[in-house]
Amino acid sequence: TEIEQGKFREDLYHRLAVILIKVPSLKERKKDIPQLVDYFTENLITDQGLDPKTFSKGAINQLMDYPWTGNIRELKNVIERLMILGSNPVTEEDIHQFAAKPKL
Repeated sequence: TEIEQGKFREDLYHRLAVILIKVPSLKERKKDIPQLVDYFTENLITDQGLDPKTFSKGAINQLMDYPWTGNIRELKNVIERLMILGSNPVTEEDIHQFAAKPKL
């Protein structure tokens, strides 16, 4: 653990760990991705005035197959990128182009 490796103070852990909540990673909740896509697109339309876009079934399937190592933050960023740069409807090609992880 981080405590055993000396990367996190044990006293701070106990101070913060009043209630432990297990939040599954996005890769464990892939069935929620279509609803999350809808949620993020609606927020972007409302909050940033972006034009509405739809996502093809293939695009949604691609998003559901994506590894999402960055979890919900990564999904949100990808949806925003697709809403700004993707076609309408957003296609599988858009997913390949705008959701691919950059080589660092």
